[in-house]
Amino acid sequence: MARKLFGTDGIRGLANEGSMSPEVAFRIGAAVTYQIRKKMVGHKPRVVIGKDTRRSGYLFEQALSAGVCSQGGKVLLSGPLPTPAIAHLTTSMRADAGVVISASHNPYQDNGIKIFGGDGFKLPDEQEEQLEALIESAELDVDRPTGKNVGRAERLDDAPGRYVAFVKQSFPADLTLDGLRIVVDAAHGAAYKVAPAVFYELGAEVYPIGVAPDGENINKKCGAVHPEACAREVVRRRADVGIALDGDADRVIVIDEKGQKVDGDVVMALCATRMLAARKLRKRTLVTTVMSNLGLEHAVKRAGGKLLRTKVGDRYVVEAMRAKGYNLGGEQSGHMIFMDHASTGDGLVAALQLLSYVLREQHPLSELAAKAMQKVPQVLVNANLKTRRPLNEMPNTSKAIQSVKAALGDTGRIVVRWSGTEPKLRVMVEGEDEKDITRHACAVADAAIDELS
Repeated sequence: MARKLFGTDGIRGLANEGSMSPEVAFRIGAAVTYQIRKKMVGHKPRVVIGKDTRRSGYLFEQALSAGVCSQGGKVLLSGPLPTPAIAHLTTSMRADAGVVISASHNPYQDNGIKIFGGDGFKLPDEQEEQLEALIESAELDVDRPTGKNVGRAERLDDAPGRYVAFVKQSFPADLTLDGLRIVVDAAHGAAYKVAPAVFYELGAEVYPIGVAPDGENINKKCGAVHPEACAREVVRRRADVGIALDGDADRVIVIDEKGQKVDGDVVMALCATRMLAARKLRKRTLVTTVMSNLGLEHAVKRAGGKLLRTKVGDRYVVEAMRAKGYNLGGEQSGHMIFMDHASTGDGLVAALQLLSYVLREQHPLSELAAKAMQKVPQVLVNANLKTRRPLNEMPNTSKAIQSVKAALGDTGRIVVRWSGTEPKLRVMVEGEDEKDITRHACAVADAAIDELS
């Protein structure tokens, strides 16, 4: 089945248009609850609904809630909380599903919907396809509950505290953050309250920024999308580290004490090599995507481990981890999954795991990061296109890609893919010479623009 609503990370688009309308949200809430009701006869479905700080969150929170109630479900509303918090609440409260209203790193005009199963994991492709079919069918409009069987909603006032306690438990019990000066940039997003609280309660001196959401400033010149704001504050405060989260706090970009960015690849290299040395990396394997730098692969192999690559999207990383029993995976963009602690990417959990190694080794983060891996030059070029066509139906672009592959030989690689959340063709090239790979990436992007113009 061709997927019309769901992309690589749920549904996402301009709020109040197309697939991101309140009408669609209502049917999503109804479809999720209907599936549970039919599968567990006699059971009243329980669905946790959370959101980030976008203005349109109010719109979709009410529409989703109404959809759940229309199928006799009970809604538990958490208010603004990180995506991983909803995954945790879903399992800890024995709910049947969790729904997050967030467009992650996108600007405030967009919004999205992500769905977790009762096990705290994002739904696999086949279940999303089943939901799409149900949403489009008339089945949802037949035999709806009435009278006392109509659902209800209630607020989870203690949800933030529950999540803060959960995140803190992932930090080693024999350590504290006493003496550390930490800048926390919450991107005016879902973690604006809980993120500073986590680090403060573990003993750090916290300097919060990006903690004044107004419904329109989420991700705006701050957070993981724009870590330079956090970097400036780290230098200004002479802090030891900066933690820059994205709008729904499922990913993190770390800043060292010099104001330098430490991306997901470097964090994974640092953590994976330590876990290998301690024999805590299951099957000696790190899972990441095709976009991660070759330098990460080299670092893991030198430490005696293996690297498994998946297609782009943290959900695919998680699926590979679950299928083979691995416990560490992530993306260069800052999605990192520490499966011993969480079922999905969690920026706060990831930051605490990194800080545990910084504290144990008593070296500045800049030194540890520099030794963690040696990056291979990598260039990413985005082609903004109005139409979208499978690559195998773009002969000129495919020819340009093959030409780059021939030029790179065994010294590099090229990955070309459509973004799962934006109308962009992404061209990533790695190789020995930055000028050459930049030229190669631009050639492929230009070929795509010419072909689809």
